Amino acid sequence: MNQRLIAAVVAVPAVLALLVFAAFQGLPFATFAPGGTIDVLGQDGNDAEVVQVDGHEVYRDTGQLRMTTVRVSPAGDPPDTAYLSLGRLMAMWFDGDEAVYPYSSVHQDGETAESSREEGAVQMATSQDDAVYVALTEDGIEVPQVLQVAAVTAGAASDGVLKVGDHLESINGTETPDDTVLRREIQKSEPGEPLTIGIERAGKQRSVEVTPTEETIEGKQRLLIGITPGYDYDFPFDVKISISDNIGGPSAGLIFSLAVYDTITPGSLTGGARVAGTGEIAPDGSVGSIGGIQQKIAGARSEGTELFLVPEGNCADALGADAGDMTLVRASTMHEVRLALEAYTADPSAADLPSCEDAA
Repeated sequence: MNQRLIAAVVAVPAVLALLVFAAFQGLPFATFAPGGTIDVLGQDGNDAEVVQVDGHEVYRDTGQLRMTTVRVSPAGDPPDTAYLSLGRLMAMWFDGDEAVYPYSSVHQDGETAESSREEGAVQMATSQDDAVYVALTEDGIEVPQVLQVAAVTAGAASDGVLKVGDHLESINGTETPDDTVLRREIQKSEPGEPLTIGIERAGKQRSVEVTPTEETIEGKQRLLIGITPGYDYDFPFDVKISISDNIGGPSAGLIFSLAVYDTITPGSLTGGARVAGTGEIAPDGSVGSIGGIQQKIAGARSEGTELFLVPEGNCADALGADAGDMTLVRASTMHEVRLALEAYTADPSAADLPSCEDAA
């Protein structure tokens, strides 16, 4: 037996063993896959309206505003318990509607399935409040608001000092009516110097001290106190958005705001059309980019959707997705989208819709 044949006899089993090991061993990647869609103008699983309003006239009409979702492979603790096999990753990699990413780019250090669900629930609740606020103010309804703590980062400077729901009234004596002033006052401070933050908690005013930490974000040094700011709104009437607890995150904010606006105003915002979309909504009505845009487009494609609302920051990626017969509409603000839908309702063939091609 010559040396090459001996080498082959030894090497082939080793290679086969390596391939078998790789096929079943978890690898540090996470996946995005198309999820379901929900008509926010329709009914939930209990035959109740998704958008429920008490104290204001409502207008129910035809048409659909569908929020879209993405199925993300869950986090694990330790992370390798959530790693995926080579076979599954390869199958998803070659599927045009699914995506594979490094695990660390999808899940944070120390993240677990439970912590991910909790964070998603907070983001969902905040996005619903912001969406209702944007919808009501778009209709000319005045809604008082107060800056508050929406989330506290575990282990950060504010952990154990500030609590979710604390109203943020001032920093070093300067009133903080919105998050722009809050961020400005934090950046004006010096590293290592404590900030005196005036808060209202459970109806009582108090002052606490938080020392910011300095971190590099996108190449710039920034001072952080480890909270996510949000708003507590004093709504003039009750609006509830009934969505399954299994769905979390802020990315349905734009659809929520449009659905609430359509429900409290006469006429149909969609003109009977099927409209789907995504996008985080800010209190000023601007639409923020989200993750998984291509998978959300794929999820809406099978629903016979005519228009898909794409956050402007996601337009480049959206143009690379298989949208089928759907028209991709650029969404910069809720106000702009509302006007675009009204134009489409009046005359679909003549409406000059904001285009993702222009943004890209």
